Amino acid sequence: MGQKINPLGFRLGTTQNHHSIWFEKPKNYCKSLQEDQKIRDRIKNYIDNHRVSYGTKKRILDIEIETDYISRIQIEKVRDFVQVIIYMGLPRFLIEGKPHKIKELKGDVEKVLHCGNRKLTISISEIGNPFVDPNILAAILAHQLKNRVSFRKAMKKTIEVAEKKGFAKGIKVQLAGRIEGREMAGVEWLRKGRVSLQTIRTKIDFCSTTVRTIHGVLGIKIWVFANGKS
Repeated sequence: MGQKINPLGFRLGTTQNHHSIWFEKPKNYCKSLQEDQKIRDRIKNYIDNHRVSYGTKKRILDIEIETDYISRIQIEKVRDFVQVIIYMGLPRFLIEGKPHKIKELKGDVEKVLHCGNRKLTISISEIGNPFVDPNILAAILAHQLKNRVSFRKAMKKTIEVAEKKGFAKGIKVQLAGRIEGREMAGVEWLRKGRVSLQTIRTKIDFCSTTVRTIHGVLGIKIWVFANGKS
């Protein structure tokens, strides 16, 4: 049987970098790792609860697109300082009310910091090409599945967005679970272009997430062979 490995961890040090940058003593490592996860969960929940829609008339390739998609959250820690950089695609909510909203988000995140005397800063960075990012493409696909779009049509539209708007060299989309309420769980996938997973120097971006539909939870995996850095 094939041995599967995460494409991001496989390429650390070549085309991928760590999303958490800090050093910790062995006895405090688990606590600091859990703190990172809590910070990311707080930020994602805050943005999901305040997400603003583009509007019913704004569509891209016949797909209704929302705003404020999170690409990744980078956390840097030193002894008394924590810096959080949120890389986003199509930011609107946090940009329009930036001083007030960032302050509100900062106060929410500070509740999960273990040492309250550390200084926390949060900044927003907009990525250049959001439609080539697998996390954003997964969110677009999940939004279509929640709206009860046919899974195969949703997968094709997601690939079309990455190809025409993101100019990706290759993309693979995979769904797993009780797709459209089938009795037995299965796996469906589509691929367009070249996705060379065995070449380490190839810039492959990867995302694995889940979406809740009326038929149950589906797993989403997306591999993107980017044309360049986003």
